[in-house]
Amino acid sequence: MSGPVEQYTFPPLEAATPEGLLAVGGDLSSGRLLSAYRQGIFPWYSTDQPILWWSPDPRTVLYPDDLKISRSLKKTLRHRGYCVTSDQHFTGVIQACAKPRDENEDGGTWITPEMIKAYTTLNESGYAHSLEVWDQETLIGGLYGVAIGRVFFGESMFSHSTDASKIALTALIRIISDKKFLLIDCQVPSEHLFSLGAKNIPRDIFSGQLQAALAVESQPATWNYSFDSLDLL
Repeated sequence: MSGPVEQYTFPPLEAATPEGLLAVGGDLSSGRLLSAYRQGIFPWYSTDQPILWWSPDPRTVLYPDDLKISRSLKKTLRHRGYCVTSDQHFTGVIQACAKPRDENEDGGTWITPEMIKAYTTLNESGYAHSLEVWDQETLIGGLYGVAIGRVFFGESMFSHSTDASKIALTALIRIISDKKFLLIDCQVPSEHLFSLGAKNIPRDIFSGQLQAALAVESQPATWNYSFDSLDLL
């Protein structure tokens, strides 16, 4: 089985507001989070709000074969000598994602201490994963998200050096392609994601693709991968 047996009921996706808000309240238990993801729902809220659950229409997704590696990214991969690991420093990645930064980057203050605790628990149980980009021993970029079935639900990424978050995503694509994942759920649009090949699709199309990808069970486990940047070209 892929995940706990708890099934948490949410309103039908069609009941969401035009902005995508579907439900308010509940908790961030592992069972509720995984049940929400399986239904195409994710939490997103600020410290001064109750827990808000979302299912936007359209939905932003990235298919592994659609990843765009720009000329400048290829140059970075070829010359910077970075290393990429997975699930080696989840805490460092999620804490870096939680820090306020440039408005053009994903993530920020919505990653509350409660969220950090919940996703760290998912990491410890083999559902949440991180990609870490290293310059020698310095963590310069990364991303984290949740894997269920053949879907990776992306949560946030950060970059302290040019192209570092893009390198993390490139490594993620290598890993999930090896695992025959069908898509990355990027949740909401951004120019950063579109530049990497993401696109918007209608929510009903996303829901159908999601259920097809979840039909193949996967065993939660730590991802033990390591790449030199040249490996990702």
